[in-house]
Amino acid sequence: MRKLLIMKQTARIISIYASDTAGVCSMLYELGGMTVVHDASGCNSTYSTHDEPRWYQQDSMIYISALTETDAILGNDARLVDDMVRAAEELKPRFLALCGSPMPMMIGTDFDALAMELETKTGLPVFGLHTNGMNSYLQGASDALCAYLKRFCTDTEKQKRSVNIIGATPLDFSLNGSISSIKTWLSGNGYDVVSCMAMESAPEEIAMAGKAAVNLVISSCGIAAAEYLKNRFSIPYVTGVPYGKAFADELLLSLKKAEEQGICFSPHTGRTVPDKGGISVVGESITASSFAAALAADCGVPVRVLCPAALQPAVLAPGDRVINCEDQISAEFSESEIVFADPLFEPVCPAGVRFIRYPHEAFSGRCFSGEIKNHICRELKREMFSL
Repeated sequence: MRKLLIMKQTARIISIYASDTAGVCSMLYELGGMTVVHDASGCNSTYSTHDEPRWYQQDSMIYISALTETDAILGNDARLVDDMVRAAEELKPRFLALCGSPMPMMIGTDFDALAMELETKTGLPVFGLHTNGMNSYLQGASDALCAYLKRFCTDTEKQKRSVNIIGATPLDFSLNGSISSIKTWLSGNGYDVVSCMAMESAPEEIAMAGKAAVNLVISSCGIAAAEYLKNRFSIPYVTGVPYGKAFADELLLSLKKAEEQGICFSPHTGRTVPDKGGISVVGESITASSFAAALAADCGVPVRVLCPAALQPAVLAPGDRVINCEDQISAEFSESEIVFADPLFEPVCPAGVRFIRYPHEAFSGRCFSGEIKNHICRELKREMFSL
């Protein structure tokens, strides 16, 4: 039985999602720190060539530790510390972040101890992040953002009609103008955008996140950070992405209610989900569920979400499915009339089920980024997808 379970978790055909180390690098990319992934030389190319569309147009201090077999066997942490101290003296980052990969996990690297030693030697804030390359980007991005907020977010006076956008990375929101469109939508409806974590916002803006009246969480990698801000500053949050026209209006109403009542809302979970048939959308729980809600509202069609277990589904509607393996994915697809999913899922889509390409950069990298549409506040019509 154990062997059968392990085999079911093995992907023969489809790809895998970006790892937790990629999530750390992506979340901290624009914040002026130096991020070091403790791993073998050359592994940074996977992140830079597949997961990070900003790599060739915006500088960031992201490095690999070049862990060797000798270092792993003998536990030579001194070289890692010396290299990071020397680089920090030369590059002058705002902070240091050290995260792991499978090999440091295997040899039991103590990231907390390394962070304390580095902080003592450099005088900089240092985050020791316990990634291991075995979880999805959402876990790494979540851990990195929480660590950052705990060190840099300051106490400040509340401001009415103000909002933070939480959970923004190119892994869920390609560089197609979606983040700018969300900001424009909020501003156009009377909200002052305090910060966007962590795209298109300066570190000084994120440090003032505590003054927001409400938070908008647009990816599940932002939920833990929203919970932290709720506990520390009593800021309620709303989950959802303003896709489509009708759902964007519903999301705006939820933001107003959250600010007035001090409670959290997830309006995308209120849709009616078909048991079988209809349309299925595959992806991260908040973005896919929001898109499903927008399709249902604008096009009047039944939609359910299929969320891969690797994405640690956080906010789904009753009737949505968590999919664990290729066999289950294919079975769930066979019960749908239409499937919206990343093109790399198409090989496991049964014949006779209509497949609509819906790329997700965290799954297929930059392979299909040119196909990713900006649906923020734009009415979704049947003819757009030939429904």
